[in-house]
Amino acid sequence: MEDLYPRLPLHSPDSKLKQRLAPVEDAGEVTSEIVPSRQVQWDHPPHRMIGDIHQRVTRSSINSLAFFSYSAHVASFEPQDVSHALSDPNWVNAMHEELENFERNHVWDLVEPPPNCRPIGTKWVFKNKQARLEAIRILLAFAASKGFKLQQMDVKSAFLNGFIEEEVYVRQPPGFESARFPDRVYKLRKAIYGLKQAPRAWYARLKSFLLKSGFVMGDGLFLSSFAEQMSREFEMSLMGELQFFLGLQIKQGPEGTFVHQAKYTRDILKMGDSKPMTTPMSTNTVLDADEDGEAVD
Repeated sequence: MEDLYPRLPLHSPDSKLKQRLAPVEDAGEVTSEIVPSRQVQWDHPPHRMIGDIHQRVTRSSINSLAFFSYSAHVASFEPQDVSHALSDPNWVNAMHEELENFERNHVWDLVEPPPNCRPIGTKWVFKNKQARLEAIRILLAFAASKGFKLQQMDVKSAFLNGFIEEEVYVRQPPGFESARFPDRVYKLRKAIYGLKQAPRAWYARLKSFLLKSGFVMGDGLFLSSFAEQMSREFEMSLMGELQFFLGLQIKQGPEGTFVHQAKYTRDILKMGDSKPMTTPMSTNTVLDADEDGEAVD
């Protein structure tokens, strides 16, 4: 890696390509009165408050302010280009980690471009992980209808495990060109993200491994050695019973599967240490049972 890529600052191990909360500076509450205590307003003095602090607060203004406040505090930083990403330590660390995955999986070889070679361009895609929620719901509904309890296994960089038969050359990643061989190109051994063959290649690799290991159509994959065999073949982590999946909390029980986002809500609000207060609410509202099946109405 040292010979291929320029040295860039390393960062904390907590840096990953995932959603991060980005607090907005110089944002405060709109209030209808000034509290003169400097101790209370040390971080939010009156001159830094947004809006007219003498204006009376109405219900419509509260709803509007809450909408923009929510959007500001849950926004995540997604770079527009490579130069933008290289200015953020978290994304630089994530880019290093991704290229290390390529080296570890022997995805490509840096070679001289053959005659008449037209390498495919590469680009960094700075997007936070997302999933098709309808696909997740279908899987959970099917498992619940059959009485299955899902276990979670995460294959790291799954698409980088699929072999390709075609001869494909790609340009070096922008911002990470080799200092010694800037004119060389990468010849792919395996599929990479964005290549149209990538999903099919990963499926073929996984199918081949399962058949070679003795699994056939109809097997429930409940053998105790299954996890061990998968771990020997692929770099992966065993996560046990499915409880968290891309922002969703999942509780599986004999009565069914319960999906919620309690942890996500707590992380957004950050009110775990706040002082509770009794608040009147509509008497006509009907509440469902909680995740333990107990009535909260």
